[in-house]
Amino acid sequence: MTTSATATPTGALVFYSEFDDFDTWKRALQAQLPELQVLHWREVTDPEAIHHALVWKPPEGFFKTMTQLRLIINLGAGVDSLVARNDLPLGVPITRITDPQMARMMAGYVLFATLRHARDIPFFEQAQRRGEWAYRHPRNPEDIRVAVLGLGELGARAASELQRQGLTVLGWSRSPRHIEGVQCHAGLDTLDGVLSQADIVVIMLPLTAQTRGLLGRERLARLPHGAALINVARGALVDQAAMTELLQSGHIGAATLDVFEHEPLPADDPLWHMENVLITPHLASVAIPASAARQIADNILRIVRGETPANRIDPSLGY
Repeated sequence: MTTSATATPTGALVFYSEFDDFDTWKRALQAQLPELQVLHWREVTDPEAIHHALVWKPPEGFFKTMTQLRLIINLGAGVDSLVARNDLPLGVPITRITDPQMARMMAGYVLFATLRHARDIPFFEQAQRRGEWAYRHPRNPEDIRVAVLGLGELGARAASELQRQGLTVLGWSRSPRHIEGVQCHAGLDTLDGVLSQADIVVIMLPLTAQTRGLLGRERLARLPHGAALINVARGALVDQAAMTELLQSGHIGAATLDVFEHEPLPADDPLWHMENVLITPHLASVAIPASAARQIADNILRIVRGETPANRIDPSLGY
């Protein structure tokens, strides 16, 4: 069953992503809106016919000639690559995808990465490479303090999953939040205290002007010696050079990194060759076309009916 019976989309949708498969997204969108014309950005011959854009990190000037644009959909949860641009049409709403499958995927990755550190799996991986039977007694989950920085939709879901495992979870956000079973802290003045208690830190903050470089050398040094770091948000939240040095010295005991200051991570970066670092290529949570297309179709139809789209972001806030 499709949603096209309630309204007829006008104008075409342009798709831009260097990472996502256009044909898969086109099929998913047209399953919801059969009459919607979905164009790869290279197919666009008349920019004024474009009313909707589904994009991930489009190049500068991408929107400049799309004078009839009515909706921009970001292909993901983080919108930092869009809000700082100078080619956005004035007043055109920007929405983000809040697919439940993305939240589940992110929570699963965070749970895997956190339990891997909580059970000292990197220690056993290194022992295996040495051919060594090295026993280390498991810790009581309640004695392991996990700090989740960022308690938005994805962060709150991950924090809840972690506390269900019996871990002691501390949450931090800029504004107050309440999550059952999680010790929530708010405001910049509480951040250092949260970091100083954490055996494992999970970074899930949006990248904004206020959070860029938030975890600099001084803050990272506040982590207890041997603490683990997990970053599934944005690389620019962290001073990567300082993090690398602290990993080399052992002050940060281990890290699971899905995001970096520059992506792809350069081949000569020392992080690639560190035994206490696990690297994944920015895949902790991605939009699933089959489920996300329903939300996108609903927002397109809202625009057609003159309504406000759901999950609209505030460019001034950056999320």
